[in-house]
Amino acid sequence: MKCPRCVQRIHRAAAACPHCGFSLFDADRMFGEGEVKLRSLTDAAGLFRRKERDRIEDALEAFGTSFPQMFVAVYTGSLGATGNLRQFGFWLLNRGIFEDVDVSKPNEGGILIVIDPDSKSAGVTFGYLLDPFFEERDSFECLSRAHSHWLEGRYSDGLLKALGHLGKLLRKRCRQAKRDPEKYERKVATPVAVEDLVKKIRGGHIPVVREPERRETEEVDL
Repeated sequence: MKCPRCVQRIHRAAAACPHCGFSLFDADRMFGEGEVKLRSLTDAAGLFRRKERDRIEDALEAFGTSFPQMFVAVYTGSLGATGNLRQFGFWLLNRGIFEDVDVSKPNEGGILIVIDPDSKSAGVTFGYLLDPFFEERDSFECLSRAHSHWLEGRYSDGLLKALGHLGKLLRKRCRQAKRDPEKYERKVATPVAVEDLVKKIRGGHIPVVREPERRETEEVDL
């Protein structure tokens, strides 16, 4: 993973960055201590209309059905002078309690997309359990799918594009993990929760049926 402050590579089990000393305690001092209750779609910036929110919530629910061991959350809002997007994403995925996400899905298996329209930036933060299954360029590719839409102010269209590409990437990782499980097992640390996640991903995703902990963040300018 990368340190949210200095962006240097650090071990995902490190309590603080060995390069700059950044830790969750520092993020708490910037954004507040304690747990934060929110929903998987929290549009604090008011970017989405009612119909757009419905489409996004449907997409988030479909993602959770396809990949029942993880979830995606979206937060929009202005960070102001309180700190940068990388550090905010790290903090929110650690401290967030997503009220509409099943309790069986830990934040360590979550993916958080943050959009700050005032600073014209967006970022993706992955829970550390997903670290073995994502490469550095994956986050950039997801955000790149949305970039042109966000430049035009079409935030919902861009977000749906990013979510669609994220699903494709995960399906690709499922196939790769089946073909070469040792590659991913070598990346995974010893905790039982992580080993269970590997087995689930190797088993493939569940098709859609319609009727903290450390995190790594990637961001782009809008």
